[in-house]
Amino acid sequence: MIRLIIAEDHRALIDGIKIFLEYEEDIEFLGFAQNGQELLELTKRKRPNLIITDIRMPVMDGIDATREILKLFPEIKIIAFTMFDQDDAVSQMLKAGAKGYILKNSSLKELLFAIRQVHLGETYYDPNISLESSGEISKTKAVLTKRQQEILKLIGKGKTNQEIATKLFIGKTTVETHRKNMIRKLDLHGAGELLRYALDKKYDF
Repeated sequence: MIRLIIAEDHRALIDGIKIFLEYEEDIEFLGFAQNGQELLELTKRKRPNLIITDIRMPVMDGIDATREILKLFPEIKIIAFTMFDQDDAVSQMLKAGAKGYILKNSSLKELLFAIRQVHLGETYYDPNISLESSGEISKTKAVLTKRQQEILKLIGKGKTNQEIATKLFIGKTTVETHRKNMIRKLDLHGAGELLRYALDKKYDF
């Protein structure tokens, strides 16, 4: 069960998300906070396993709140909720321990996908923001999990799904699923583009 808290100072946005998530059986909405201090106190009381937090908030911002929460509860997974113009703040959130970030103008379906990905131990980084220019993190390493990076490297070496599965001791269908997820995460269009991308990135790891 995903036990969720959202920190955001725009109540209308919170209400919209809450209504959308209401019928998701694997998500329990524990409450919302309007600043970082409220988030910290609510987290202590409710013990969520996942938090979505705005970065810019009064009293205590999302960066400081993330640091404090993860000191106390390192098992909690945190997603930054951000605007287009906050690249530097996103970088600080990642350093503080956030497992990803999503834009506030993303669709609710994409938000739901991000929640589930992070809950499962994956990372989620909105493809519409790139931190590559700041030197913080490359798109490939930000978006893809460690396992997916391994698979991408092997794709770049011309390995088939079966060869990758054998080398990594995983099922062929697992490799196929990772391929599909990488195509979506990297905003590519089919296996051919993934192969070209893998060839371009084969020396980046």
